[in-house]
Amino acid sequence: MSRKLSPGAGIKRVLLKVLLLLAVFWGGGIALFSIVPVPFSAVMVERQVGAWLSGDFRYVAHSDWVSMDDISPFMGLAVIAAEDQKFPEHWGFDVAAIEKALAHNERHENRVRGASTLSQQTAKNLFLWDGRSWVRKGLEAGLTLGMETVWSKRRILTVYLNIAEFGDGVFGVEAAAQRYFNKPASRLSMSEAALLAAVLPNPIRFKASAPSGYVRSRQAWIMRQMRQLGGEGFMQRNNLMQGG
Repeated sequence: MSRKLSPGAGIKRVLLKVLLLLAVFWGGGIALFSIVPVPFSAVMVERQVGAWLSGDFRYVAHSDWVSMDDISPFMGLAVIAAEDQKFPEHWGFDVAAIEKALAHNERHENRVRGASTLSQQTAKNLFLWDGRSWVRKGLEAGLTLGMETVWSKRRILTVYLNIAEFGDGVFGVEAAAQRYFNKPASRLSMSEAALLAAVLPNPIRFKASAPSGYVRSRQAWIMRQMRQLGGEGFMQRNNLMQGG
């Protein structure tokens, strides 16, 4: 005679199966996208479905994959200067930045500061959803470790630049370069790359096509940081310029 599972045990078994399926899915995605171009990201799907549900059928989440060979070295340098200057050194997490962010957020509860590295942002944009929950952050941490283990830093940067959101429906540096500057990503100048990086904290609010005074000041700051890091030499020293 078979034993009946209690409701709690049944729910636990279902949750374990779901977690196992997600682990296989995400693990397979990390392995696959270590060599295959990323056709779309979770954030792109979220934006597209959200537009359809709100009745906006003109919205199209668009991106065009390009390898690192076809991206200006200024673009990779700009996002590192703006978002994660220890990117070549860390293992996916900037512990010092996390500690600073926690201390800041304790003092200023209404002005939350993040400390996500480019690796964490890539994991979130590719596989997860928007929002601030401990569940999502926990999944993000696991995915980040997986990516850092399997992918090179160059690969992480390549994927990041191809799925980052630069405006309403504009995903990836190639689509952004064509939309805002009418040129391929390979020909972006330092100033143009810095402007695109300047809108990344909130590409819906900040416009590369009509930059505010704040965006212009952030662009200038990013350019100073790019020079202080060493310009293109920084990318060469850290093997971030070729391939992808």
